Amino acid sequence: MSQLVFDEGFAEQMEVVYRSRDVLRRRRLVYEALGARPGERILDVGCGPGFYVSELLDQVGPKGSVVGVDASPQMLAVAAHRSEGRPNVAFHQSDATSLPVEDGGFDGALSVQVLEYLTDVEAGLRELLRSVRPGGRVVIWDVDWATVSWHSRDPGRMERALRAWDRHLADPSLPRTLAPRMRATGFEDVAMEGHAFATAEFSPDAYGSALIPVITDYLKALDGFEPEEAEAWAAEQRELGERGEFYFACTQFRFSGVSRGGA
Repeated sequence: MSQLVFDEGFAEQMEVVYRSRDVLRRRRLVYEALGARPGERILDVGCGPGFYVSELLDQVGPKGSVVGVDASPQMLAVAAHRSEGRPNVAFHQSDATSLPVEDGGFDGALSVQVLEYLTDVEAGLRELLRSVRPGGRVVIWDVDWATVSWHSRDPGRMERALRAWDRHLADPSLPRTLAPRMRATGFEDVAMEGHAFATAEFSPDAYGSALIPVITDYLKALDGFEPEEAEAWAAEQRELGERGEFYFACTQFRFSGVSRGGA
């Protein structure tokens, strides 16, 4: 695995991606499952640039609170700035497998595209379970990257690019095993829903095209993938977009579960 570097440059790219129409839709789906209510305490594990934290603060109101945890100090700085002036928010720098929070301190927790990066998924699940009270809800969102269908006139190069992109994750197909692993950890009422993100539109609002700068930068810095090939891959996608021939599709998965008394 050769993970992404979550620095200032990546934070800027995520600002664009997180404002896109497709990612706004994803946040709505997460909020629908989490069901945060006024006065509740919510934990965001892997909060990134803090969009969920900021919007959840509006949902829980002044009598509730939100805590964001992330391993990247650069991401936390962006997240803290986004929620600046809000008295009922806190941020902690930590790995998802060792959360600096009290047992059962939250009514709900979410973790969006975080567990797929973990080499010890069970440790991350145990920490999520530990953090919520009995009856507390947890929502997890991850992508099965093997479901990606992406048009190219050079399918061999596309296959090489996608397999190289897989290297940024510990488990590119985590959703295939996540539900039974949640149940084995102690979650009850585990549910899974798949959501297609598909577009024939080359637009920063579409998930596939919004990812192109992120993937290109990753491939250019990756051992074994030539920067010129990465640039050619991205250039072809832009050309296909100009010709009205762009196509991208993938399936992303929403998991939910309930704690019945902690880990």
